[in-house]
Amino acid sequence: MKNLKLIISYLKRYKKSIAVGVFCLILVDIIQMIVPKIIQHVIDYLHKPDFTMNTILVFSGIIFGLAILMAVLRYMWRIFLITNSFKIEKKIRNDYYEHLQKLSPRFFQDHNTGDLMAYATNDLNAVRMLFGIGVVLIFDVVFVTIASLLLMGNINVKMTLFVIIPLPIVTFIMIYFGKKVHRLFKNVQTTFAHLSDRVQETISGVRIIKSFVREKAYEDRIGSVAEDLVGQNIKLVKIWGMFFPLMFAIIGISMLLTLYLGGTKTILREITIGEFVAFNSYLHLIIWPVIAVGWIVNLYQRGTASLNRIQDIMNQKPEIIDEPCVDNTITSLKGNINFKHLSYAYPDTDLQVLRDITVDIKAGETLAIVGRTGEGKSTIVKLLTRMFNPPRNEIYIDDHEIYQIPLETLRQSIAVVTQDIFLFASSVQENIQFGNENVTKDDVIEIAQISQFYNDVKDFEMEFDSIVGERGVSLSGGQKQRLALSRALIKNAPILVLDDAFSSVDTETEEIILKNIRISQKSKTVLMIAHRISTMQHADNIIVLSDGKVAEQGTHASLLKLNGIYTDIYNRQKLREELEM
Repeated sequence: MKNLKLIISYLKRYKKSIAVGVFCLILVDIIQMIVPKIIQHVIDYLHKPDFTMNTILVFSGIIFGLAILMAVLRYMWRIFLITNSFKIEKKIRNDYYEHLQKLSPRFFQDHNTGDLMAYATNDLNAVRMLFGIGVVLIFDVVFVTIASLLLMGNINVKMTLFVIIPLPIVTFIMIYFGKKVHRLFKNVQTTFAHLSDRVQETISGVRIIKSFVREKAYEDRIGSVAEDLVGQNIKLVKIWGMFFPLMFAIIGISMLLTLYLGGTKTILREITIGEFVAFNSYLHLIIWPVIAVGWIVNLYQRGTASLNRIQDIMNQKPEIIDEPCVDNTITSLKGNINFKHLSYAYPDTDLQVLRDITVDIKAGETLAIVGRTGEGKSTIVKLLTRMFNPPRNEIYIDDHEIYQIPLETLRQSIAVVTQDIFLFASSVQENIQFGNENVTKDDVIEIAQISQFYNDVKDFEMEFDSIVGERGVSLSGGQKQRLALSRALIKNAPILVLDDAFSSVDTETEEIILKNIRISQKSKTVLMIAHRISTMQHADNIIVLSDGKVAEQGTHASLLKLNGIYTDIYNRQKLREELEM
């Protein structure tokens, strides 16, 4: 019942066009019922003296005209009904994609990309079949079955009852095999999703696979899943291979009964030859609904199973939303940031990553965050941008508690360059303009010069129109970071976050970029996370994290005087640089 309500809710959106399509479909079925009657009339009146060749031509013309009308009406019901199934598919796909974008990062950690892709492809195809062919079959089956039985009974009730006895068996066969097909189809879908996930992972990591000479191992892994998929499909084919011969054997029994009983009654003149021919035509017409009932069951099972899988995703509640306390009058931010005794443990864990972090950052200042790996530096960025929900009343921006700020305003006001650089498989210019689509080509060039990426672009064959490939595969690590920096800078947000944004950039280029940022972004609040001391020594304030707490705080010079963790990191890096010279 739940599935039925869900299906009806989607069909209601297009009820007018569905009504027109069903009307055209029923007209086609009515014409199909008329044609055997015309043939019956022609055959039974062939021996009449007034039945001439002209009469045959007239009836032939009528049948031909009806055939043309049926073709037009068939075209129309396909346009109205099948088109709606594609519209519904589009609606579900758009809703699905829109909902995925609302879900939190934790959801994507728990779900494979291949599974989510399979839902949007194979499962949606099954749903479209349900809303398209499934709807057509339901109306077609009901009308054709009732009309054919009435017309067959009108010719001879007793013969009709005998002939249709084997036909319900076909329906039960369809339902029985449909359940098996449904189970096997589900296995095929699951295996296909697994294969999609493996292929996507292999393509994304092709450079790592090559560098470790693991091509054969991954070829075997994908081959194993592909072999499993073939095995599942073969099982499905075997079921279909048993089903069709059995079904047509049962149908053959009905035809045999028709031939025997109809022939006998025609010889005994209980029915005319024309009625026998018409009866046989109606039998052929009713066979289709008998088969279609099982097909409907199959489509319903497959379609609802796929729809349920998609709905399971759609029912996932976004963890990060605009809370009831949000103030929609906040449309812009200046960049004053306050962390007030910020402590945080990731969901489902008791281990605190951050402990009692208290820092004030004035608009236009630069805060650098230092610490060894795993100290929670990147966690601060995730909480500030609400990729994860921070504790209440512990992060303020412009004196607004972070939950009061609309998510759109918050994220529009923060430009982030993350450790994990993601680039789109489009041109250099499109990747930069992703940060702000309203900028001009001159703005793009200016930003590329600030990030020291312009000279690299000039060496590309098509310059800013060069395609960077999937995830920027055609670029080096340093080029990716500078492109990502350009994308963030062009956003012109009041808060700029650089999370280890120069790890693949040489120190000389890094120094130039930082100098350019200090000049061009002097009014921006900058949060800088880095492992190199040289990256942050000009910051207005530096905090050193240890065990999730602020162990040291001050400027570069004042921290060196403390002779603590910061000094130790600085001395180690200085020694490493001297050894590398």
